[in-house]
Order: sequence, then C-alpha cells, then structure tokens
Amino acid sequence: MADVRPIYCPMTKPMLTPLPSIDRTQQVIEALSTFIESSKLRAGDRLPTERELMAALSVGRSTIREVITYFQALGVMETRKGSGTYLLKPVSKATIHMPLSFNPSHLRDALLQTLEVRRGIECEAGMVAARKRTDEDIVIIEEKLNEMERVHMAKGTSGPEDLAFHLAVYDATHNPLFRQLLEQMRETFERFWDHPFDRQDFARRSFPYHRTLFNAIVDQDPEAARAETLKILDVVEEDIKEMSK
Repeated sequence: MADVRPIYCPMTKPMLTPLPSIDRTQQVIEALSTFIESSKLRAGDRLPTERELMAALSVGRSTIREVITYFQALGVMETRKGSGTYLLKPVSKATIHMPLSFNPSHLRDALLQTLEVRRGIECEAGMVAARKRTDEDIVIIEEKLNEMERVHMAKGTSGPEDLAFHLAVYDATHNPLFRQLLEQMRETFERFWDHPFDRQDFARRSFPYHRTLFNAIVDQDPEAARAETLKILDVVEEDIKEMSK
C-alpha cells in the first residue's frame, strides 16, 4: 500500500476555507486543486475525507462527489473502497483547468462552431465504443437510454439524461481522453446548449436516433454507430439554422 502522509489538521497551513454560494462545483475544483498544489501532495497521498471536505468548504456531499468524479475522469485521482481517495498524479490549477477562449457575438455562430467540434468527437467516440464495448458497458448505456426515454416521454425534453447517455457511450470507448476532453469543454458548451433559443423542442427530432445508435453499439458496428451519430447531429444543425432565423 502506498505510504500515506498526513495532509490536513487544524494547526497546519495551507487551509481549506468556506466558499461563497455561487458556482459551487467549479469553485470546489479550483479550491481543491490549489490545496493539493500548495500542500505539495504527491502521487499516493490520501486526500481529506468527504466529511472533512464538506466541513472545510461548506458544501454538500453531492458537490464533493461531483468534484471527485471530475478528477477521476481526468485520471488524477482514484477512490479505494473502504480506504479513501488518493492522488494518482500531481495536480495544479494549470493542469486541470484549461478554459477555452471562445466568445462569439451570436448564439447561432456559437452553436454551429461547437457543433463542428462535437461532430468530430462524438462520431469517433461512437465508433470506438462499438468496437470496444463490453457487456457491462451495454447494460450501463441501456440504463441511461431507458431513463432518457422515460423523461423525454414525460416532459418532452431530457437534457441531463441525454448527457448521461452520451457520457456512458464515451466511457464505453475505454479511452479516458474522450471524457477528459468533454469535461474540459463542458463549461463552454453548456453556456450555449442549455435550451438554445428558449425552445424546449430544440433537437427533439433526434430522439429516436439515440436508440438506433445504441443498437449499432450493441451490434459492434462502428460504421452504423457513426451514421446514427451523424443523424443526431444533422438534426441539431437543422434546428440551429431554422430556429435562428
């Protein structure tokens, strides 16, 4: 087992301090990365417990778990059952936060430009997932898809559930860089993709293609997975152009 060094007590510096009640998740990410860097923690060191982080930063358990999941997606932390969360690699604000320089003046341009990036990443992710997926991956993807369909039928929209489905596809690639890229771009994407044009029906016509994408991944057919992903994104592009008129 890796050597565990004490990293937090009330009498030592640097300290974690409570945060203002805005942008909690991003603030916790930055606060924790700053703490790790200034404390000179190394690979193998154990991080403060969930309870310690909650108390020190005055945030809830769900926020702490979301932040730990974010760091795990970047491949810099791991949680060991019954032991705690450990650092796998050195962390600094520079290494885990790379904001995109992107400030278009028109929503239409923002959506079309980010769509070009999504098309490249999501098509490749679907193809790789179709080649590498495991039986366990299929169970997880189908669970997310079923939830997406349930919410869609009940509400007519399913943004968070749609994201969960696509993240499950990314995870089925067994290449952590896909999720890491998404996490790095997520803040920028969400600025523009949260009910664009104030239309709850945005991209609604793409809904059936998520099931056909899933079927292609089940069949381990990369070209079909690419084709179904393109159908989803083509609908998105059509709606951007139509709703921005």
